[in-house]
Amino acid sequence: MEVVAKQAFRMFLGVYADVTNWDDQMQSCSLILKDNPLSDFVVLPPLLRNELWYSNVLTGIIRGALEMINLKVRATFQRDTLRGDPEIEIRVELLEVMTDRYEDDDE
Repeated sequence: MEVVAKQAFRMFLGVYADVTNWDDQMQSCSLILKDNPLSDFVVLPPLLRNELWYSNVLTGIIRGALEMINLKVRATFQRDTLRGDPEIEIRVELLEVMTDRYEDDDE
């Protein structure tokens, strides 16, 4: 998660994320972003403020990137500056460490 937070976010979005709030089993944590360039010029209409997570594409990117290294995760938004929160929080939970499967493997 440190690599995702410190290197991937910086490389692709130009921002840093902090990794905090690890659970006891070290299976889930929060990524805290102070800034989100995807939402710089966005204002959510009041009617959609409680339903729409504008930058939800970030959770899909995190899931896809970690799945490429055989980690199945759930990534969800907890807080967002577009909703009036002071920072952006994305909760990431490890669901499964997958193994490579090959066509010739006997089961």
